[in-house]
Amino acid sequence: MALAETVKERLAGLSGLFKRGSTPPFAAFEWIIAGRYLRARRRGGGVSVVAFFSVLGITLGVATLIIVLSVMNGFRTELLSKIVGINGHVFVTPIDKLFTDYVDLSDRLSKVAGVRSAIPLVEGQAFASSPYGGSGVLVRGIRGEDIDSIGSIAKTIRGGTLDGFDDGTGVAIGRRLAESLGLQAGDQITLSTPKGATTPFGTAPRTKAYTVKAIFEIGMTEFDATFVFMPLAESQAFFNRDSDVSLIEVYLDNADAVAQLRPDLEMAAERPVLLTDWRQRNRTFFGALEVERNVMFLILSLIVVVATLNIVSGLILLVRDKSSDIAILRTMGATPGTVMRVFLINGALIGVVGTLGGLALGTLITLNIKPIQRVLFPSAWDPTVRFLAEIPAEMNSGEITVVVLTSIALSLVATLYPSWRAARLDPVQALRYG
Repeated sequence: MALAETVKERLAGLSGLFKRGSTPPFAAFEWIIAGRYLRARRRGGGVSVVAFFSVLGITLGVATLIIVLSVMNGFRTELLSKIVGINGHVFVTPIDKLFTDYVDLSDRLSKVAGVRSAIPLVEGQAFASSPYGGSGVLVRGIRGEDIDSIGSIAKTIRGGTLDGFDDGTGVAIGRRLAESLGLQAGDQITLSTPKGATTPFGTAPRTKAYTVKAIFEIGMTEFDATFVFMPLAESQAFFNRDSDVSLIEVYLDNADAVAQLRPDLEMAAERPVLLTDWRQRNRTFFGALEVERNVMFLILSLIVVVATLNIVSGLILLVRDKSSDIAILRTMGATPGTVMRVFLINGALIGVVGTLGGLALGTLITLNIKPIQRVLFPSAWDPTVRFLAEIPAEMNSGEITVVVLTSIALSLVATLYPSWRAARLDPVQALRYG
């Protein structure tokens, strides 16, 4: 009798919790019930397995999105820094007459607010050769103080030195060009150009041997295998130019301030010049990267959508498995809203746990992607195809926030239909047939 009375009192106390208005939404007992439904039981083990794979699917989907978007951002940042870092931001070329006044002109351009430096260049194509091979190259004539100011060159010297660059006939070449020609610092490289001296029989080719004074490695294979830097005065003689330069490259403090500084640069030139910038020269390339990034985001988002569909199937299975329990809760006074919130909590827990797991996994892999590449895929990354020597990655907090919020929102949406079905369950029918 004492045991029966105790049970009756506890049931009465529990049913009192369900009285309308006696407990707020998402009360503690709703969380307790939702947590118990997710645990493995003898009868409900299949429900827990489905929930586990739902969490796993969301984790992998979110992690994949974070990793791919970070790598795409890294690609854009690295390529932009390397392409713009060695080529400048604004390119000034002559219209009416040659740049014989390049010293004064570059000084005027460098004094414009927002301009870091203005570098006069002689640029021309040539053929580089050694006893071990040959390759087409792009020769750039530059002053010694100017090449020291280009960080992508001066800070990446892998052999030799740039000291006394203007003193002799030494040149600086990229590491991949040096490897293809079998050269080291101090060796001789032969350069040939069809734009040599003018004779009564036409223009004679010019061939001259230079000492490899320095070997640099920018990290972009196309540049490391193509560029040859030589002293400006020597390049003018090599390409048969009469004390003029091909163009002046302007480096800005902010690469995105090109449009604002264009009128100031035209005014500082004090003569007709043609201005082009890095956006115009690389519009197709960076536009293709942006399109690829957006398409990858849409495609990989489908992984998260498919994973959230597992929540729907798992909750429907859970509602069928717990129909008798739902009926008992309803007969004890639980409202349809209480039942609906229990299953909403179930789906939300799966979505939040999976999303946080994906965030942690994606962040861990992104921050360690270069060591992972070197250990697991040492030869799978071909820099001659992908331009860069290593896989770059740059996490964007705004994009990651969008991924996390989207995943959680999809998880919550996926719980609505199963929760609504659980709330509409007829307790009489459930007890009779459940």
